[in-house]
Amino acid sequence: MRIPAQARIDLEAIGANIALLREHAGGAEVMAMVKAEAYGHGLVPAARAALAGGATWLGVAKLDEALRLRDEGVTGVRTLVCLCVPGEPFEQAVAADVDLAAGSVRLVREIAEAAVRAGRPARVHLKADTGMSRGGVGPDDWPALVDAALAAEAAGRLRVVGLMSHLACADEVGHPSIARQVALFREMVEHAEKAGVRPEVRHLANSAATLTLPEARFDLVRPGIATYGLTPVPQLGGFGLRPAMTLVADAALVKRVPAGSGVSYGHTYVTERETTLAVVPVGYGDGVPRHGSNVLEVLAGGRRRRIAGRVCMDQFVIDLGDDELAAGDEIILFGPGDRGEPTAQEWADALGTISYEIVTRIGSRVPRVYAGRPATRPHEGVRHG
Repeated sequence: MRIPAQARIDLEAIGANIALLREHAGGAEVMAMVKAEAYGHGLVPAARAALAGGATWLGVAKLDEALRLRDEGVTGVRTLVCLCVPGEPFEQAVAADVDLAAGSVRLVREIAEAAVRAGRPARVHLKADTGMSRGGVGPDDWPALVDAALAAEAAGRLRVVGLMSHLACADEVGHPSIARQVALFREMVEHAEKAGVRPEVRHLANSAATLTLPEARFDLVRPGIATYGLTPVPQLGGFGLRPAMTLVADAALVKRVPAGSGVSYGHTYVTERETTLAVVPVGYGDGVPRHGSNVLEVLAGGRRRRIAGRVCMDQFVIDLGDDELAAGDEIILFGPGDRGEPTAQEWADALGTISYEIVTRIGSRVPRVYAGRPATRPHEGVRHG
């Protein structure tokens, strides 16, 4: 059965992107971030493709994402929940062999108590706030966090296996905060290690830092958007990454209309002459940005066409002029750009946002269709000490 709209995901591209990122990592391990349905690409298939490409860790934002990976058979690979919230069922995470990030004394204590209920020590990564003012604790509160973790470790309730932080401006070349954050992270790591912490991994680098900042790579890097082939630093180019998502839809209707016809809600687009319009069956209910009305381009009939009028919940319209297109013909909204179609980065540039938002917002009404087989590597079933 033909699917009228779909997001085609190239699993080989994900694996190849991870392989490229491993080269940039300079010996550091690679944690593929698969949070938010793997940036819209599909949690489990993308995770497996990343592991096949050479990732040795997986990273998620939320606990339920990690538990779903385990439930669906992605086991034996280190998986870190980066955003833990007090009151969550941490005993389930501990029992499922999931690592947890803790950026407060309260979280350390809750995780330690959960480990008792789970009957095994928890693995914890202490989160330092080195200048993003988001998760973790700053230098003044760091000693208390370290001491609380070491006390729980001495009681056999947890192991501090990681020290981590997050860069705020790694995608802004030469931003002065980068050097300050790297230096402060080193200082906070040194304090923790002098106090007795023996981490397996220290990690700070996101996609941008993995690609551009050797001094930030430490033992482990955490690429997110680059895993899916989109550059985190557009001003520096694509780094050889290949976009993994192509969003397509079949024309639902093609019809001729006279000059002066208002198109879509509000008639923000009016035809200047007799022309052919095509209805594309995706809209803001599927993740096509409404503020892309009269702005975004797609590829139809071999040519770029701008959205004509407002994007509706389920559809939008394009103006074909006198060119021919038939109902059922494929229209490419964005993709790698190989065939002249816009890329997700181009859509982002046109809307003043980032490519992360473009791919992540594609909704569940749009089926993911997977193509390509990433080269298999024996990472599942391999466990770190």
